[in-house]
Amino acid sequence: MSLLRNECWAITDAAAGNQRQALALAELMGMPVRHLVLEPRAPWSWLSPRFTLGGTLALPAGQRAQFAPPWPRLAIGCGRATALFTRMLRRLAHGQCHTVQILDPRIDPVHWDTVIAPSHDQLNGPNVLVPLGSLNPVNDAWLADGRDACPAFEEMPQPRVGVLLGGTRKQFAFGTDYACELAAQLLARHRREGGSLLALASRRTPPEALAVFRQALADVPGLVWAGPDDGRNPYPGVLGWADRLVVTPDSVNMLSESCAVGCAVHTHVVAALPDKLARFHHALRGRGLLHDLDVVAPMRQSPLRETAAIAAELQRCMSGR
Repeated sequence: MSLLRNECWAITDAAAGNQRQALALAELMGMPVRHLVLEPRAPWSWLSPRFTLGGTLALPAGQRAQFAPPWPRLAIGCGRATALFTRMLRRLAHGQCHTVQILDPRIDPVHWDTVIAPSHDQLNGPNVLVPLGSLNPVNDAWLADGRDACPAFEEMPQPRVGVLLGGTRKQFAFGTDYACELAAQLLARHRREGGSLLALASRRTPPEALAVFRQALADVPGLVWAGPDDGRNPYPGVLGWADRLVVTPDSVNMLSESCAVGCAVHTHVVAALPDKLARFHHALRGRGLLHDLDVVAPMRQSPLRETAAIAAELQRCMSGR
């Protein structure tokens, strides 16, 4: 049996944001992609990626057959839990598998061939690639596919305003007070400009906040989507057709993907954000990519699309092995 197989493993946990980043990069690397969803068990889950003793015993028995030779030529992990497996692969594949970890692994990057960490993580090293935001699949072709999947949105009144709702995180409480304030500002601008409001909740959006938007936007052209009970997820279509996007301030992934579209992106911040997130907001605002909700910004702006450039740099790193 050959030691290596010419494929790329995208190794993630079940978090949708981690999966999107790893798969977006993997799909650009020019080789077959295999997606492994791996969850280490205790005590490895508590200590990942510092504690590597025991090898594949870190996995539940039902997942061990996935993480087995022949090893891939490239492995891309995203998230702290999966950093354990990309770190282990360097030894298991005798240095022949190029190991990549997305997001700060919280230990020395030297344990991987390449680490990709956004600038607000403030991680440095000769093998660290530093995009501004998170990796994602949003480009012209992805947006065109989104429009094709949701042709009815073309008939929505313009401006079509996509509203992306996240959830509570440290120093940002997404409760009914915030929801009411955001909804009121959306409705005030809608009264001035007309158009439609296309609101999408995430898995993290609190039910009480979602209820506010369902009630507040009930008489406004558009939709409120919160899950399969509301039909198929229209997220790609909303981004594809949006004339403007409004994003709650809590999600680096949602903000990064919104800024990749090329339309104006707005947010509503009511209190100091955690330091890392504040640095990210500051960087986006400094490049003219993010605006307060009440700002009249240009309808089009330069899209933030970093994934293809990171993939090209990674290919250069691999060719120089």
